[in-house]
This record gives sequence, structure tokens and C-alpha cells, in this order.
Amino acid sequence: QEDLEALIAEFQSLDAKKTQVIESSCPPPSPRLNGSLSAHPEKDELILFGGEYFNGQKTYLYNELYVYNIRKNSWSKVEIPNPPPRRCAHQAAVVPTAGGQLWIFGGEFASPNGEQFYHYKDLWVLHLATKTWEQIKASGGPSGRSGHRMVACKRQLIIFGGFHESARDYIYYNDVYAFNLDSFTWSKLVPSGIGPAPRSGCQMATTPEGSIIIYGGYSKQRIKKDVDKGTLHTDMFLLKSEGAGKEEDKWAWSRLNPSGVKPTPRSGFSAAIGPNNRSLLFGGVHDEEEEESIEGDFFNDIYFYDMGKKRWFPAQLKGPKSEKRKRRRGRQAEAEGAEDEEMEKQQPQGPVEIIKEVVAEDGTVMTIKQVISGPAEEKERSESEEEEEDGALGQQVEPCPRSNAMLAVKHGVLYVYGGMFEVGDRQFTLSDLYSIDLHKMEEWKVLVEMDPKAQEWLEESESDEEEDDTEGAEGGEEEEESSEEESEDDEGEEQHPSVQPGEKHVDYLSRTEQYWIKLSRSNMGPDAKEKKVVKVAHAMAKTFYEDSV
Repeated sequence: QEDLEALIAEFQSLDAKKTQVIESSCPPPSPRLNGSLSAHPEKDELILFGGEYFNGQKTYLYNELYVYNIRKNSWSKVEIPNPPPRRCAHQAAVVPTAGGQLWIFGGEFASPNGEQFYHYKDLWVLHLATKTWEQIKASGGPSGRSGHRMVACKRQLIIFGGFHESARDYIYYNDVYAFNLDSFTWSKLVPSGIGPAPRSGCQMATTPEGSIIIYGGYSKQRIKKDVDKGTLHTDMFLLKSEGAGKEEDKWAWSRLNPSGVKPTPRSGFSAAIGPNNRSLLFGGVHDEEEEESIEGDFFNDIYFYDMGKKRWFPAQLKGPKSEKRKRRRGRQAEAEGAEDEEMEKQQPQGPVEIIKEVVAEDGTVMTIKQVISGPAEEKERSESEEEEEDGALGQQVEPCPRSNAMLAVKHGVLYVYGGMFEVGDRQFTLSDLYSIDLHKMEEWKVLVEMDPKAQEWLEESESDEEEDDTEGAEGGEEEEESSEEESEDDEGEEQHPSVQPGEKHVDYLSRTEQYWIKLSRSNMGPDAKEKKVVKVAHAMAKTFYEDSV
């Protein structure tokens, strides 16, 4: 703990040397998860703060501030003196006061080897109009934690849950705190009724009436020495203020029993508030514990919760109508189109599990399982060459399945940035950016594609050759410098294949897989098992293939 505090203090002293605001155009941020993405209350901008990245050996933490300009589809880095220390799994909430304020509470700092954690209990505000950070020192707030949830509700910030982990033990919380944005004071709420069990990573949303909804989350319990049992929560609660907006309001918990199609059990999902009085959740992972390992099913689906009707339903993509019409030529195409529409009507509305078997070049059979919330017609088509030529052109682009992504909604458009997924023992951290219009629900748009050069993975066995860990924890700038050096060295390497004019999509997918098998072999070293190499390569090839087509 003392070592981590010393490391944090060292980083803060480096940050303190910055004396002026520097805003500069920059490429998209490096891969990360568990940061915060927030919509500016007045401008067409998204604000990214913090996050983490793990390359197999070292954990990097960030306190950089990036701004995404929605209209220009461009990023800028804003360096502001005396920022909050590096962190991930914090919470951010925006309020429109005085040109906009971004409030940050809590989160965690990890040692470079990822085995020790420091949990913050500090509260910060970024004044967006003046570009200044301010730490708010007020007593009586929550204890240090990460994985908690925070929302702005009327003139208060409400914080619920989270967890704290030390070398010896861990604890999950279900307490509720309120920070008054006028008096700058904390109060611990003591709601009546039976509330949620302790948990982290839940969905927390504010209703137009000023009540708060809690859904899902994750917790674990120690059932005997060195044995923990994890719980995926799927229950739902309402926290309602029984007063008239006064500070002494009485709050009450009640259980909700929503109708509709609930999300399948998962952790690591991301949540946001959409238009039409709906909250939403995206992605996540469901871990299946096997004899010697944990295999995760990752998701890329969206579920809406209608707060007025108290009803869950999975999002359904309608597809871009104008493009469909352009592609259909002649009577035969029209007839096929009518059949397609008829098939769409017959599709089940609940989640659909799709299992594909792919035979690799060396004869290894890989099973890829994906759960999607909508019709499976696109995925289940037979892969005849005719359909490859005709149907693949209309294939929907979508973010690859992931957990711990960052979400924001602006003008009814959902933005999804980064996150991670796993293949075997390897973690892929993402840096792509997608958007979808929640009013139209027609199609995903790729705003920033994933950069294959940003995917670094170092096996644990290589760690003896690495230098001391402290450098790894320093976060963004050091990593970016090293990646620039790497890219200079890599100039002579084979580039990621792009779709050739007239090339059949099945041929392009095959070429992409060969590229990734070659790259995975070189990255994972000569001792890597061929089956693992092919599995990693296939996952990456599939992601880039879908982005490209």
C-alpha cells in the first residue's frame, strides 16, 4: 500500500510540473478499458478520461484527457495542470452548470504487475469552460472503492456500491451516498425497504421523476480458504425519493419485476441513458468455469429498458433501407428481397446463440460461440459463393463482442469506444470507435477502426528479460513513445491485407486469417501451441474482416 501511495505521489509531482493548458490534435487514443466517456453538455464533443491497458506483463494506467469532436471525427489531447492521479474503474458524471462540469469519483490504481491495488475516495471536478481541474475536499464521503456507479440526480451526485480489494481480502458494497452540488457536502443515505445485495459493475440510471434504477452487477464471496464464488446479479431495484426535493428527503428501496425480454446474465456490460425514456446496456461477458480455466462468452448486443413501461427488450437492427433498394436489380432480386423480408418477420425476438465450427489450415477445429439479441438470419446463411457475392456486400458492420467498453450518448446517437475481449489466455484491448443512431436503429458506423499494430501481447515467461516494472505503470506517454519506435521498426513488415477490387469475401477472409496466423506466431513465440495461435488469429481476422467489408 505504501509503495503504491509513493508511486502515485511520484506521478502527481510529474503532473504538477505542467503549468499551462495545452490542447493539441492527436491520433485516436491508445487501446484501453474501464475509462469514462462523457458527452459534453453544450458542445458536440465526447470527453475520455483515464482507463487501463494490460499487455500480458504490465498494467498501464492513464489520467490523460482526450476530446472527440463529433462533427469533425477528430481527436485532441488536452493537458491541464494538476489532474486527478492515474486511475481506472472510476465514475464520471456531467452536469450543465457554468458551461459544463465533469465530476470524477473514486476508481483504482494498480501496481505494474497487477497484483496490488489502491482504491481512491477522492472527488474531482473538471470545469469545462475554463479547462481547470479542482479537487473537492469534503468529509463524510464514501470509502475508497472502484466498480461503483454514480449518476447526477437533480442537484446531487448519487453513488452506489462498488468494491475494495486488498492483498488479504475484499469487500463489496451496497451503501448509497449523496453529494450536494450546491452545498458541496456529503451525506450517507439510509433508505427504507430491502435494497440490492452488495455488488459492483451494475447499471445505474436516473428516471425523469428523479428516482434511480439499479440492475445487475457482479459480486463474489469466499466460501472457504482460497476459494471464491462469483455471482452474476440479474435483479432490479428502484430507489425513490419520498420527499419534495429537500436535502432531508427520505429514500426507499423497492424491487422491480420488469416484463419483456431481459438481458442474458453477464458482467462487464456498459450502460447509458438513451432517448425516449430508455436506459440501455451494451456488451459484457458471461464466464463459464471449466475444470482448469474460465472461458468467457463475450457480447455485442444492446438491450433497452423502457423506464415508463418497466419493460426490457433487445435492440433490433433494421438495416439501411436506401442501400438495400440500390442493390436489388431486376425481378429476381426483388423476389429474393421479398423472401428476405418474410424471413425477417419470422425471426424469434429473443437472444439467439450461434455456433460456428471453423477448420484451420492445420486441421484444428475451432468452435466459435456468439450470442446475439436479434434475428440470426444474416449469420446462419449458407456460405455458397452466390451468397458471398450477393449477400456479403450487405453484411452488417458491428462492434466485435467485448466487455468493459466506454459508452456515451449525444443527440440520440450511441458511441462505443474500446473495451476488451479474451481468446484463451490472451487479452485483446480495443481502441475502435463505433456509433449507432438510437432513433433509427438502422446500422452501426465505424468511426475509428481497430489498429492491428496496437495489439501487443507479451507472454509471462518473457518477463525475466524485461526491465524493472516501475516504467510500465507510468501510463500513456511512455507507451505511445515506445509504440512509435516499434512502428518505425515495423515499416518493412507485411501490411494488413485490404479488400481487392472484385475479390470474393470468402477469399479475403482466408487471406486475412493467414496474415494473422503469421503475426500471431511471431508475437506469441516459438513455444506457443499451434491451436492457440490459430484461435487468436481467427478472432482477430474475423474482427478485421467485418470492419473491412
